[in-house]
Amino acid sequence: MAADEPLVLGIETSCDETGVGIVRGTTLLADAVASSVDTHARFGGVVPEIASRAHLEAMVPTIERALKDAGVSARDLDGIAVTSGPGLAGALLVGVSAAKAYAYALGKPLYGVNHLASHICVDQLEHGPLPEPTMALLVSGGHSSLLLAPDITADVRPLGATIDDAAGEAFDKIARVLDLGFPGGPVIDRLAREGDPKAIAFPRGLTGPRDAPYDFSFSGLKTSVARWIEAKRAAGEEVPVRDVAASFQEAVVDVLTRKAVRACKDEGVDHLMIGGGVAANSRLRALAQERCERAGIRLRVPRPKLCTDNGAMVAALGAEMVARNRLPSDLELSADSSLPVTEPHVPGVAHAHAHSHDHDHVHEISKDNLYS
Repeated sequence: MAADEPLVLGIETSCDETGVGIVRGTTLLADAVASSVDTHARFGGVVPEIASRAHLEAMVPTIERALKDAGVSARDLDGIAVTSGPGLAGALLVGVSAAKAYAYALGKPLYGVNHLASHICVDQLEHGPLPEPTMALLVSGGHSSLLLAPDITADVRPLGATIDDAAGEAFDKIARVLDLGFPGGPVIDRLAREGDPKAIAFPRGLTGPRDAPYDFSFSGLKTSVARWIEAKRAAGEEVPVRDVAASFQEAVVDVLTRKAVRACKDEGVDHLMIGGGVAANSRLRALAQERCERAGIRLRVPRPKLCTDNGAMVAALGAEMVARNRLPSDLELSADSSLPVTEPHVPGVAHAHAHSHDHDHVHEISKDNLYS
């Protein structure tokens, strides 16, 4: 770790995790997280207004904890990075507003970055600089995407995405049908280890010869599993929960890994990075490793804590922006719930006016009215 590498604080509030990370270059110094998942659990999913209020309460204490853990002063920072999208509009706005306030007060450059690009960049904190191009499979509660990134700070290309439910969303919905609670991913992963993945032949969506090779669909799978469970219950039979969990999970990870390996072969990329919350799934990691080894592809997966939403991933991408002299954002930065992955970061307003896109922006807050 060189002292001249950029020291950056990152703020992540796209959903229900208030994450604050601090990195120097590609070295992680602090990763503080305040989660509101327990509050949402009784509702069976994330409630946006509750998430926003939780971020408001957690923001300053989490930033202070991260600075203390890293052993640095806020004035030592070379930049402030924040997730400006995509995500829940109100939740994003809390993080963006906080980042702008800190950047303004400290006189530090501000970098509004993309949530999905951050999930890719976090792997640098564990396995070193990303290869160029990087092939990434991102799987979470809101996203299932195959991305090719020749330059993580400026050039991210979508190859495929989910056309309906994301993988993590499917896990949550099946867990709800099985009365397993929220979030569904960890409990299904745990139960599946004791079940038979071949017990029930659930469908693999979009795997036909005429289907889009890199797109995903989990809605049909979710419906098929739910109807299978309902039929068992209607017949008065006991539902084999572990076998259902294992067979459902296998259908999801089979499709994800099959398409990711195919994309690597088609694009001539000899490695695969997997990120996002579902990347913490033990069966996904094992099957990906098995298929990558067979195909001569090097697999890069961050440790589970770095796969879920966190501030470290935002700081990692922010540090890369500083290192590559990317144009900072300015205090006109807004939260954009639909920020496309093709925009790894949101540069200053002069560029934004020349390259506006028709996504729903949360109201923009100027320096004058935010800090007057």
